[in-house]
Amino acid sequence: MAFRSIDPDEIIHPYGGKRKFIPFKNISPSFVILILIIFFALTSSFYTIEPNEVGVVLRFGKFIRTTPPGLHFKIPFGIEKNIPVKVEYVYKEEFGFRTRSAGIKTSYEQHSYSDESLMLSGDLNVLDVEWIVQYKIKDPFLVLFHIRDIRKTLRDLSESVMRKIVGDYTFNEILTTKRNEINDFAQQELQKILDFYESGIQIITVKLQDVNPPKAVQSAFNEVNEAKQEKEKMVNQAWEVYNHKIPEAKGQALKMVKEAEGYALEEINRAKGDTQRFRLLLEAYQKSKEITRKRLYLDYMNDILKKAGRKYIIDPQQKSILPLLRLSNE
Repeated sequence: MAFRSIDPDEIIHPYGGKRKFIPFKNISPSFVILILIIFFALTSSFYTIEPNEVGVVLRFGKFIRTTPPGLHFKIPFGIEKNIPVKVEYVYKEEFGFRTRSAGIKTSYEQHSYSDESLMLSGDLNVLDVEWIVQYKIKDPFLVLFHIRDIRKTLRDLSESVMRKIVGDYTFNEILTTKRNEINDFAQQELQKILDFYESGIQIITVKLQDVNPPKAVQSAFNEVNEAKQEKEKMVNQAWEVYNHKIPEAKGQALKMVKEAEGYALEEINRAKGDTQRFRLLLEAYQKSKEITRKRLYLDYMNDILKKAGRKYIIDPQQKSILPLLRLSNE
């Protein structure tokens, strides 16, 4: 077959007076259809799975296999279909509030979500509870074929679990000391239910964000809370005084008891000594009455004279002591 050169004017100006040129004039329609089929088969036979995804391959709607990240082949013409599922992405559901935009300064929706956040505590108080649930997909097959609407199911279960748990705690416990315990318990309960229904969902965290009384009674609640804080302050001050005075009183009481015990022991020992001394004197008196009597007399006189101030020794025959006194100005 001989080929001739083509004048550009025949292409740019097909009706410019020169002969019209049609390069694919003799190509049959079946050939064109075959080319299109091959092109469509090639373009629909390969697919790419992103690094944080898993591909779920269906053949005529039936699950066949899962494929890891990368380039993969599948049967074209719609026989096999690939559904990418993000298995490393952490999803988040918000309850009682909605984030409008996240960033350095996060903004929230002003709409009220009290239908999902108002709850009743164990001591019959109403609370406005806000919390989040973070989760990811651990089994793509279960997520796609066991649960019709995984997001709605997760939200309904989360709300049911949180209402049940909040109803087991008092108002003050939820506001203060039991928040972490409620978070852990809610996560465990929610995961248990999801596993029971074979949902293929893994709960990462459940966290209470904000817990407040309803806006209609918030001012009254603040006043009550301030009164409770003042009461606790006074009680703490009273305990401080108690902890100072009681040990001091106990110390004084113990000191008095010890002193009394020492005095009693001292008196007992003294009495025992006097008794023993009396027995010895009695034995000595029985052996030698006159000598013992004189010795006792001298001992007592010695004790008496030690206590006396000035001592004057006079003649027994003297009628008066005045002539013997040396009176002076000293």
